Amino acid sequence: MAKVTGLSGNEIYCLALKNFSPGELVVGNSVQSMGFLGSLGAGFKNMVGGEVPQVTEAIHEGRASSFARMTREAQQHGASGVAGVAGELRNFSGSTEFLFVGSCVHSNAGTGNFFTSAGNAQELYCHIDAGYQPLQHAFGNIAYSMGVGGGLSGAFKSLGRGEIKEYSDIFNATRHKALDRIVGQARDCKANSVVGIRTTILPWHGTHEMLMTGTAAKNPALPPEADRAPVTSDLTGEELWAMTSLGYAPAKLLMSTSIYSLGVVGGFMAAFKSFSKGEVTELTTLIHDAREIAVTRLKNEADLLKAEDVVGVKTYIAEIGGGLVEFMAIGTAIKKMPGVAVATPVLPPHAIVHDKDTWIDGDFGFSLDREK
Repeated sequence: MAKVTGLSGNEIYCLALKNFSPGELVVGNSVQSMGFLGSLGAGFKNMVGGEVPQVTEAIHEGRASSFARMTREAQQHGASGVAGVAGELRNFSGSTEFLFVGSCVHSNAGTGNFFTSAGNAQELYCHIDAGYQPLQHAFGNIAYSMGVGGGLSGAFKSLGRGEIKEYSDIFNATRHKALDRIVGQARDCKANSVVGIRTTILPWHGTHEMLMTGTAAKNPALPPEADRAPVTSDLTGEELWAMTSLGYAPAKLLMSTSIYSLGVVGGFMAAFKSFSKGEVTELTTLIHDAREIAVTRLKNEADLLKAEDVVGVKTYIAEIGGGLVEFMAIGTAIKKMPGVAVATPVLPPHAIVHDKDTWIDGDFGFSLDREK
């Protein structure tokens, strides 16, 4: 009987090289409501600022339920694992549907423990070839609010130019809590690494949720301390493979956020200059200073880890209102490590070439002909 799979031709080819074959598409969902008491508690916490535990817990429970259902469906199909696991949130009449979708894979050798992988099958190939055997799709989340208390303190300081430490502290604390939680999941399933971490931030019921997803994996070449504190990385599968081939292993995913205020005086000056052509010096120096602080924090943390480099650094900047600008830097600290190695000397092109959607339909108001 024909199988219906979400795996592409390139993904199926990469799986075949690791002795896997494609299986059925599997889905798990759960529709959840916070309920009156949870909403009331979340509203009270919003007045204080920081994490909103009721919302964090509600989202986590919804995801955990839908993930478990997807996993059970895959096991009913006799799958060896699920690749390309992806989650979504959809709001319906005040409730939220938590959805997980993935594609079964079957070991042609008929051996190995059941696993789930956050990366697509191309990334899965890179992880396995670099020695990172997948165990479980892992996620860590936190719902947070800046709150009125932090807002009042920060608003007072925003009259002057510079970093608003209260805001920076809240943003940095929430991001690291999400990372701690994904590491906790990895530790629970006896993994010593979380690879291919992806981060998203979305509004949800009056708060913001930061979600980290990745693949908890086991690499026997990592040092024993990684069993207690799994290493983390947001490198792509191809990047992780390349670093492994050079003898490097990830140490930790590093993050730093700096919240800066232009200040009332600077704001007036920038607004005045914006009526004429030329550089707005106040904004140039503001963004430069915010970037320098965020990157310096990454360097300092990498030095504490005795890392050799911080690679794949990405920077994000966003105006968050009230004359405030958020600057975030994120990258993976790496170390030279004996014993880490790739299984094959060259990646096949099928593991590198990204697939493209081929359904183009103007009825939906957009084109789907884009890279995934």
